[in-house]
Amino acid sequence: MTAAYTLPIPQADAASAPFFEGARRHELMLMRCRTCRAWRLPSRPRCPDCWSTDTEWARASGRGTLYSWGIMHQKLHPAFAEQVPYQFAVVELEEGPRIVSNIVGVPDSELRAGMPLHAVYDDVADDATIVRFAPDGAERPVLA
Repeated sequence: MTAAYTLPIPQADAASAPFFEGARRHELMLMRCRTCRAWRLPSRPRCPDCWSTDTEWARASGRGTLYSWGIMHQKLHPAFAEQVPYQFAVVELEEGPRIVSNIVGVPDSELRAGMPLHAVYDDVADDATIVRFAPDGAERPVLA
């Protein structure tokens, strides 16, 4: 953590706690069905593929591709007043699920659907880490 982080920090609930605990360890954790091995995010009690309730949280690869993105020009929350415009992205993980995040380490004008990405971890507070994504091959972005 390099500077005071002033944006809202996601708060874990019982269902998402393993995801956020993994992020603090710099691991991307997803729920996986023990019966059919399907991955899912968000977590839910039943596998959408086989309806099994036998699930586990497992470490995912952290690799994916850029599925879609947009540039937010509206200030929907007062904390983002100094951030607009900012981008948000949907990353399709190697394991299959999609996650909404940000892409760092590349100008917005260079974002391309299908570009390979990997998870990076932004330690925004002593007890909070946000998962973001960076292009493969790019220098490690400075997160602040």
